[in-house]
Amino acid sequence: MIVELGHFALILAFVVALIQTVLPLIGAQRNDPLLMAVAGPAATTQFLLIAVSFGALTYALVTSDFSLRLVVNNSHTLKPMLYKVAGVWGNHEGSLLLWVLALSFYGATAHWFGGQLPARLKARVLAVQGAVAVAFLAFMLWTSNPFLRLEYPPMNGHDMNPLLQDPGLAFHPPFLYFGYVGLSMAFAFAVAALIEGKVDAAWGRWVRPWTLVAWLFLTIGITMGSLWAYYELGWGGFWFWDPVENASFMPWLIATALLHSAIVVEKRESLKAWTILLAILAFGFSLIGTFIVRSGVITSVHAFASDPTRGMFVLGILAVFVGGALTLFAARAGQLESKGVFAMVSRETGLVLNNLLLTVACFVVFIGTIWPLIAEILWSRAVSVGPPFFNAAFMPFMIALAVILPIGAVLPWKRADLGRAMRPFVGALAVAIAAALLAYALTSGQSALGPLGVALAVWLVAGAVVDLWQRCGRGSFASRLGRLTRLPRADLGKTVAHAGMGVTIFGIVALTSWAVEDIRVLKVGESFTLGAYQVQLQGVHDEPGPNYTSRVADMLVTKDGAEVAVMHPAKRTYPVAAMATTEAAIRPGVFGDIYLVVGDPQDGGGYAVRSYLKPFADWLWLGGLMMALGGVLSLTDRRYRVAAGARRTVVGVPAE
Repeated sequence: MIVELGHFALILAFVVALIQTVLPLIGAQRNDPLLMAVAGPAATTQFLLIAVSFGALTYALVTSDFSLRLVVNNSHTLKPMLYKVAGVWGNHEGSLLLWVLALSFYGATAHWFGGQLPARLKARVLAVQGAVAVAFLAFMLWTSNPFLRLEYPPMNGHDMNPLLQDPGLAFHPPFLYFGYVGLSMAFAFAVAALIEGKVDAAWGRWVRPWTLVAWLFLTIGITMGSLWAYYELGWGGFWFWDPVENASFMPWLIATALLHSAIVVEKRESLKAWTILLAILAFGFSLIGTFIVRSGVITSVHAFASDPTRGMFVLGILAVFVGGALTLFAARAGQLESKGVFAMVSRETGLVLNNLLLTVACFVVFIGTIWPLIAEILWSRAVSVGPPFFNAAFMPFMIALAVILPIGAVLPWKRADLGRAMRPFVGALAVAIAAALLAYALTSGQSALGPLGVALAVWLVAGAVVDLWQRCGRGSFASRLGRLTRLPRADLGKTVAHAGMGVTIFGIVALTSWAVEDIRVLKVGESFTLGAYQVQLQGVHDEPGPNYTSRVADMLVTKDGAEVAVMHPAKRTYPVAAMATTEAAIRPGVFGDIYLVVGDPQDGGGYAVRSYLKPFADWLWLGGLMMALGGVLSLTDRRYRVAAGARRTVVGVPAE
């Protein structure tokens, strides 16, 4: 009965989404307050109905209702409760339900907290959100229904993919989805503005919080996914440039550019057309990611489905919404003239360079991701594009971005003197150069890339601190420190986020330049040297788990004869899913991790053992969390909560 209620609620949500799409658009066109007023209650109702549907599916998985095909394919009675709940979104159908839940939640919050929005703009924004919901609810109901029953239910299920049975993967997808879907709000604001033919400073201020929320969720989701790959897959890496990894990274790059571009619209009423285009592209790349994950056209270990029919449906959604928005953009481009003018050296120019570097970097990732598909279609050749291409093609843009970021953040609006702007950064530059020389000396000149990365990382962190200190004005140290505590939280958030990028770069550089790796066959009682440590295999034993069996190694790590840790890498076997997973043993530290992996027993005796020293590994994810914290601080700024400033008249259209 509960399952049928969830299915019925999903159908009702589709009907409500249709109403939310059509009536407010007609009302906005006719300036009819009653029809426009339908948008808000419809958005709330749609969210509540989808929440009921999501709750019904969760109930079915938690209670192991094997009359549902989805539960049979993705659950098992012995599976721990956390993964029964995570099984809701650990598959194609359930993850789509989470997608539309997030979509309806954003629409409802736009109604709840959008009291400052003009009535016609709000109606159109919610109507666009409703149209996106119509498309995805139709996708679910016609091709991916999570509530399909089985005529003859089995006694037990097939279990979920063992790689997904991990705390990191239990929370990683929801964060990513709320990031992907959050960009639909920026898209909705862009399309609504194009329909009205009006983009002004108030619009820039309205769109920034929604973009920032999406960027924040994407940042956390990507950071969690990278950490999961590091400790769960057992290969010691954190990013493989896999197509699905890229599918989350591309919207993040465009969203970062959009955040900075919207600042120019808000402060100077410039870059209007460019900002609208970025809002369309940001959501477009979210849909491209959905297509990659669910179509099967590109092979990935993260893919949810490999159904061409579903892929064509997503491609149709992409063509309708992005193609339609770009067509509308072309028709309205003449009405998006910028008011502000600026010199070659100015903050506007710095933000334009920021946008160009991020956007081109995104398209480099996009080309590398789809190139195997292009090569197969055009030349019938199997081509693999891996880390060497992405590292060589992507990194130069990030290096250039890191170089200009601290200076561009402090340049005055409209016109600036580059020499004067550089003076406060002389100390930061000296510290960055000194750090690079120190890194080069300590690593005995192994590589120039490591010291270069250290210089960039220190330059970003020191530059962010200098920027913040400059905002405290002049005067004594005590008076400037007092003003520091009264700065807007958006300024603090920007500093923390930029410094977080520097910390992340440092972690990446340390991991890729100075890691130590050892692969060998080790028998019980044998030991080997790993950097400054001695590692001994003391024994191997079997341990039962709730739905797996585990072969666990006991490995003693010592340094100069003193015990450092006893570590327990393992190999798990999931009999129902007929899969094995590697459980790395990691001893984290401020200055680096000890990383041990035990493999299969060998014919001549002993076990395959892989071991690594990962210097400053945790700094990579610390930097990601700092960037996310910067986003949180910015969101708590009163200027975002108040939502929008004066309503100005643009391109001859009076404000409502």
